[in-house]
Amino acid sequence: MTDRSHGIAPAELGDDELRREMTHLHETRNDTVLGGSEDALEAHTRRMLELEEEFLRRLPGEAAPDPQRTRAGKREGSG
Repeated sequence: MTDRSHGIAPAELGDDELRREMTHLHETRNDTVLGGSEDALEAHTRRMLELEEEFLRRLPGEAAPDPQRTRAGKREGSG
């Protein structure tokens, strides 16, 4: 039996579900940091890292930085 007490394993989520889960976790992060118990913060952090790792593995193009936000891109753009 699979433990799903902290949600579906990230690898089992579809791309849209993965995006939605990550968005929700980022929306609730501040409340967890400021008002959650140590256990809640630990569980939140673990889930966030699992989702982010899966996102970066599966959708690297969506996580690539905008070239204008990198030093090389800024130098290139300024001539």
